Amino acid sequence: MAATTPRVLRLLALLQDRAYTGRELADRLEITERTVRNDISRLRELGYPVHAERGAIGGYRLGRGATMPPLLLDDEEAVAVALSIAVAHDGSLAVSDIGDQLTRALRKIEQILPKRLQRKVSALRDATEIGPATTGSREPDAPVAAGILTTLADAVRRTTAVTVETADGTAELEPYRLINWQRRWYLVAYSMRTHDWTALPAAGIARAEAGARVFAPRTLPHDDLVAFVMRHIASTGWRVHARVTVLESAETVIARINPAVGVVEPVDEHSCVLLTGADAMETIAIYLSMLMMDFRVDGPPELVAHLRTLARRYTESVAG
Repeated sequence: MAATTPRVLRLLALLQDRAYTGRELADRLEITERTVRNDISRLRELGYPVHAERGAIGGYRLGRGATMPPLLLDDEEAVAVALSIAVAHDGSLAVSDIGDQLTRALRKIEQILPKRLQRKVSALRDATEIGPATTGSREPDAPVAAGILTTLADAVRRTTAVTVETADGTAELEPYRLINWQRRWYLVAYSMRTHDWTALPAAGIARAEAGARVFAPRTLPHDDLVAFVMRHIASTGWRVHARVTVLESAETVIARINPAVGVVEPVDEHSCVLLTGADAMETIAIYLSMLMMDFRVDGPPELVAHLRTLARRYTESVAG
């Protein structure tokens, strides 16, 4: 029979998952039902609100209490919580008055994490930069498996090459930085297949495998890797793209838009070309309306047709 303290902790871990009958708990812990009852009493003395219900679907379950007792997490849960807090603390969670609480919570979790798990959390936090805050329309989330992120972050930390599998095939990359922007992840890396820099959407990585080759750091493509990713997204990172002539100076437009909305190329003192994109044509139309400037769409034809439809609807909405 397991010693009392480890056994009670195992019992607590089970009850945090779902409700169990006394017989189920006894079988799982290899003890008697009487010992289960005694251990339940110990948990209650420690402040855990364990409820007991009779009947065919009854059993023991962990309820809500008046205070917050200690919480048991398995390895994957602990890493998930720590990573979420770390990313939120860097600014991706738009809540203004919880910074101190996040810092304290992260410090408590990291203090008790085993070193093998602590390295995963620290590597991802140290390898990540947060993109600029945005207002208005936001693109749909593009979730990434935690295992892929931690593999990439560890490769960044150790400056080792990583092999990734995407829709374009398999490639060996030299990873330099992870950028988190609008709840999306991008990997800044040097591709050994194209021999060029890339800002790879991490959501498109089906598999990431750390290699043994240690690489010497190259000269970065930009002093600001967040700006590099923003420009890459604007020019190549969307499903649909558009070319728009804006009847204002390039300086005026650059000051108005988010870096990821588009690349601005000056034409003359009073006009410039905006190369922009999004995951849907409707989103580009929203971006253009938020410019609050006169513009002319050069392409694609689908965007021109969509704007004509919007113009008709807006006109008819105020007619008469």
